[in-house]
Amino acid sequence: QVQLVESGGGLVQAGGSLRLSCAASGRIFSINTMGWYRQAPGNEREMVATITSGGSTSYADSVKGRFTISRDNAKNTVYLQMNSLKPEDTAVYTCNVGGRMMDSSSRYPRDFRSWGQGTQVTVSS
Repeated sequence: QVQLVESGGGLVQAGGSLRLSCAASGRIFSINTMGWYRQAPGNEREMVATITSGGSTSYADSVKGRFTISRDNAKNTVYLQMNSLKPEDTAVYTCNVGGRMMDSSSRYPRDFRSWGQGTQVTVSS
């Protein structure tokens, strides 16, 4: 399996900044899309930002211009820089990584898609 370890969440005042990190480890053959999702109490999980292996990014309208997603392929890590945070950004943020991994039961890599454990981001007004 591929494990994801997130860090960087916390409590911040409105207008402040936080940087989330998510590091993937395991028998990784290659990583394609990496992304961040969030879920606030009573709401469905929503996509925040994604980045492809080629560096193409996509953002939710609500975070465009404030959040920046990036990745370090050498470290199998994805980041989310969050600036100008608002109380409505309060949620559990979870990273998602998809790609191909080596499997001991096969000589060929297989697809995987893993989720992190989630990290709480709370923005006070």
